[in-house]
Amino acid sequence: MVCCVTMSSASADTQELSKQPLQGLKLASHAVLEKVQQRGRSKCAKCGGSRMFFCYTCCLLVDINLQEIPDVKLPVKIDIIKHPNETDGKSTAVHAKILAPSDVTIYTYPCIPEFDKDKVVLVFPGPGAVTVQDIMQCLDERTRDPPGEPWLKRRKIENAPAATHTAEDHESETTDERKDSESRAHPLQRVVFIDSTWNQTNKISTDERLQDLLQVELKTRKTCFWRSQKGKPDTYLATIEAIYYFLKDFHEQCLAQEYNGEYDNLLFFYSYLHAVVNKSMAGKKEAEKRREKQ
Repeated sequence: MVCCVTMSSASADTQELSKQPLQGLKLASHAVLEKVQQRGRSKCAKCGGSRMFFCYTCCLLVDINLQEIPDVKLPVKIDIIKHPNETDGKSTAVHAKILAPSDVTIYTYPCIPEFDKDKVVLVFPGPGAVTVQDIMQCLDERTRDPPGEPWLKRRKIENAPAATHTAEDHESETTDERKDSESRAHPLQRVVFIDSTWNQTNKISTDERLQDLLQVELKTRKTCFWRSQKGKPDTYLATIEAIYYFLKDFHEQCLAQEYNGEYDNLLFFYSYLHAVVNKSMAGKKEAEKRREKQ
């Protein structure tokens, strides 16, 4: 669990989507997960623990080949600071590590890496937190001395095609080259998330090593996590939800690109487990109704 998000006045579309969570995602086939579920639990090759799909302790796949699951590429690096008392089996942080292994790192508190405050943000609510849309401008203002062109204006100038460039030159540029250029253009390089129950977050969020980081607060999102925390609002997101929604907003609002499901597969395991849990709960309710009628 990680991020408190406040609800602004939601549109009818947003309200409708909240009734149908995880709909419309561009996901890889869940066939491999269905087969593993039919076979049952297997032992983790590293720790020997009995696991389904993956080992949440070792961050390793169990009874699944790496080639059978999606490999998600992210526009920024993700660091997750996990509370030592957070139950591994209940955390969704491992989903991100397994599905985006080259871009995600998990640290167990009090282990926190050294961060460059001008290139890193912390996704966590607070009185000074900004929206995803404001990240670039806020980071840019930290590094401009003396003040110069705003980041967005400078980015548009830098991205404008030179007069000597031909259409053939532009077409010859590969997608990877454009992404690399985009990555160098924006100041954000790393995003930090806290993986903890809300009652345990204070110790990590107030650590002096995180105090200089720009705080970012997500908005207008509701969790569909089946392990909701008692007494907490539905705007408290699971870790994987917070990571996904941040990246989606970042893609649209900061990179100014149309979102086409680039990070949907971060919810590959989450969406499958959500469906399994909901089906199980529906079955239990139906069984109770039958017993009441007897």
